[in-house]
Amino acid sequence: MLDVRRMQVLRAVITSGSITAAAKNLGYTPSAISQQLSTLEREAGTVLLERAGRGVRPTAAGTVLAEHAGVVSKQLAKAEAALADVRDGRTGRLSIRYFATAGAALLPAAVTSVTREFPGIQLDLKLAEPAKSMPQVEAGTVDVAITVVAGARVDYPGVEMVHLLDDFYRILLPRGHPLARKRVIDMSDLAEEPWVGNEGQPGPCRDIVLNACGAAGFAPNFAVESDDYQTAQGFVAAGVGVSLVPGLALGSTHPAVVTRKVRRPTPVRAIYGAIAARSREQPAVRHLLAAIRGDFAERVAAG
Repeated sequence: MLDVRRMQVLRAVITSGSITAAAKNLGYTPSAISQQLSTLEREAGTVLLERAGRGVRPTAAGTVLAEHAGVVSKQLAKAEAALADVRDGRTGRLSIRYFATAGAALLPAAVTSVTREFPGIQLDLKLAEPAKSMPQVEAGTVDVAITVVAGARVDYPGVEMVHLLDDFYRILLPRGHPLARKRVIDMSDLAEEPWVGNEGQPGPCRDIVLNACGAAGFAPNFAVESDDYQTAQGFVAAGVGVSLVPGLALGSTHPAVVTRKVRRPTPVRAIYGAIAARSREQPAVRHLLAAIRGDFAERVAAG
């Protein structure tokens, strides 16, 4: 089998016109170049160079082999460039999983920044609740998940958890509610209120609400359950009850609803980027998480 490196040596000798000149260009001794050429001729089964004055010139076989060496050299350069693009995160596939609020409030600007900085990256974006996305990250089938942590952080084998932001909850009240006169409301003041649920399924966000109420000494009396935050606003606006909602989920507030801060305790959900082990060094992943942090910080600064 022909050795690619020796083919490149042959090409260098033919291009420079002599073994001595090729040795100087390649940083070898002339004897080392001669040995490489002798081995290549044995592999090729024919003579590749012949004497021409003080130099050498290729035989017909040598010319053919040098031409192919040039083609191989170009292909190797392309392969190295493509490999560098993948290694440096300029090309490839980036799979992202996110929960609904993150998709609406956190990801659009960050994804735009990633596609602008890494135009060769193919994005795979899918909505998935943390209970489904975290096992995928742990298994390495998903690169990164934007997830919610309620209470103490849970560590997953092989997954790097990067804190992105703290999302503080607000209480939604009908505009004419007596508590609406306050700027900050104690959780205990809400003990006797009818509540509007906004999390259709058990999960960390629902746990945060229940735990905050429990810490204030009561269990919320849910007058109605809804599956999303906007629907909950509609029920609150109609005077059905009050609802505790993450700040990122507020979006546009219903005109018949007011939002107030709560304390004692102040419910908060910690939002993390969960990174699979194989994706820790991927620049596009780091850029995505930094963009989420930066965009959120700008919004907080803007009020």
